[in-house]
Amino acid sequence: MPRYAFEDFPVGLELDCGSRLVDREEGLRFAAAYDPQPLHLDEEAANASVLGGLSVSGWHTCAMVMRLMCDAYLLDSTSQGSPGIENLRWLRPVRPGDRLHVRMVVKEARVSQSRPAIGLVRSEWLVHNQQGEPVLSMEGWGMFGRREAGNER
Repeated sequence: MPRYAFEDFPVGLELDCGSRLVDREEGLRFAAAYDPQPLHLDEEAANASVLGGLSVSGWHTCAMVMRLMCDAYLLDSTSQGSPGIENLRWLRPVRPGDRLHVRMVVKEARVSQSRPAIGLVRSEWLVHNQQGEPVLSMEGWGMFGRREAGNER
């Protein structure tokens, strides 16, 4: 049985999802493949942009956050996926060399009316850089099997 099920996500729970160093080359590869804007690929263009320097794609930041979430709890849970993200904000540029720290806070948890073996968890994920500055926030729902319903992954 996985470590985390719906019952392990009460409202108010705060979970440290760890940290990750932002690698320049990885950021450039991601941007070249998926978000090839000059401010993510070209130092000179990035310096001339409103961001004032090279930054990794916001979508790359989301992917790094997703990896931290997987390692912190999703891969050892009864996760059944997600119906989506409700709110996503890129608050500050994320630069190569930054260290991102992710914290999850449970805002709401309820049993699904249409599928009582599933619990719905609305969470907020807060991401800060090494200076403690907020760089990203997002809110969304996760679906988790209920331990009480005898669910397994």
